[in-house]
Amino acid sequence: MSVFADSLAATIDETVDGMRRLYIQDAVPWVVGYSGGKDSTATLQLVWTALAGLEPAERHKPVFVISTDTLVENPVVASWVGRSLEVMSERAASLEIPLTPHRLTPKISDTFWVNLIGKGYPAPRPKFRWCTERMKINPSNAFIRDVVAAHGEAIVVLGIRKAESAIRARAMKKQEATRVRDFLSPNGNLPNSLVYSPIELWSNDDVWTYLMQYENPWGYDNKDLLSMYQGASADGECPLVVDSSTPSCGDSRFGCWTCTLVEKDKSMAAMIQNDDEKEWMLPLLALRDRLDISDDRHLRDFRRLTGRVQLYGDRLIHGPYTQEAREDWLRELLRAQHWISKNAPENVRDTQLISHDELKEIRRIWVTDKHEFEDRLPEIYLETMGEAFDDGTLDSHLPFGADELAELRELAGSELHYQLVRELLDVERKQKLNLRRRGLLDDLEGALERHFYDDADDALDVALRRRGRRDDTDTLIGDFVRTVTAGDDA
Repeated sequence: MSVFADSLAATIDETVDGMRRLYIQDAVPWVVGYSGGKDSTATLQLVWTALAGLEPAERHKPVFVISTDTLVENPVVASWVGRSLEVMSERAASLEIPLTPHRLTPKISDTFWVNLIGKGYPAPRPKFRWCTERMKINPSNAFIRDVVAAHGEAIVVLGIRKAESAIRARAMKKQEATRVRDFLSPNGNLPNSLVYSPIELWSNDDVWTYLMQYENPWGYDNKDLLSMYQGASADGECPLVVDSSTPSCGDSRFGCWTCTLVEKDKSMAAMIQNDDEKEWMLPLLALRDRLDISDDRHLRDFRRLTGRVQLYGDRLIHGPYTQEAREDWLRELLRAQHWISKNAPENVRDTQLISHDELKEIRRIWVTDKHEFEDRLPEIYLETMGEAFDDGTLDSHLPFGADELAELRELAGSELHYQLVRELLDVERKQKLNLRRRGLLDDLEGALERHFYDDADDALDVALRRRGRRDDTDTLIGDFVRTVTAGDDA
């Protein structure tokens, strides 16, 4: 049922008046979540309208607009949101409205490509959703915590609606029991903050009715937003994520183009199908589909990230992507980047699928943490981008050249033995300047344990035998305990 059943204008006026009363009654700053989609746009329009209707003296506290960019957002949407934030900032300043936009990004160590290509994390799955917290929850929560630290409290304004989903409706219903007042609930995940949800009762049609009949106050055209939605087949949007109960972009209209938490990226596929000018996104869709395969064990190490071998039943639980797979993912990503720079429209041609800082961190992880002296990143970059990778920070620290490594690999006789010798040499190199060499023996022992096996089959055989011995030991201990207990009873 529409909240505008009686009168659209009356409902909007009532909502805006309620916002003004809430705004002027205290000094608690507001943090408005803005994704660029329809729900967050409608919410921000209401907030802007409320502020614009106050006397300058009444605009006494700041309103922070935060937009979380995961750095793997759909390029079309990312470009739209970025430009919107620029226009918004200029317009607010000219009208003396105390509203400042902030584009939030994850830490370099938390980005999608640093974790997948650098560390080797497999593509996210429902049971291993490592992306949402790192890329969306942490940046927004860190900002809100900073606001709370500076001001003591904060009100987080979100465009969440009960009609979004049954899960959302149940979560909001549960919060109602602890409400301070209408549409204002305690934030269970962030102390000293409240969640304000002014459009929680609106339907999908209500949102569009409002956006189409009320002009965007910071100068963006809501009809363009509608056109962007119409270019895709799915509904919904990517909300500001502040806790794990918030639906991720994977279930939404606007989200990460790399998302493997849904069966297909219907929005990007529809954009390409419905608009010939968006065919430049085809390499992105192809790379996303390559990441989303049901069985990727052939791309992953038989050892976990720690180097340990772990069983699930009678098979190995595979760990991170292998060196070869990670290098291949980087190669495909850079090819897509190069394609965009040549074929995308002017407004998105400068879109970075991966930043220079991310590439530097990936290179550091490969060479320093994973002991991959081959240092293939500059080579792959030159091969795909046609230019040298501008970063010489690691060059002076590489102990061997390509010829020495090739000879070492041949002498080792197998890939695992080569990796063992490579890591042992790196451990010794890092320790040689330490007078006490603290931790040297532990590092050497760890390297030997990680490379103890001939191959995956050998690792599986060793793990099964070890488990069998543990089972036999547990049986002997159990028999002994039962014997002693029986004797005591007698």
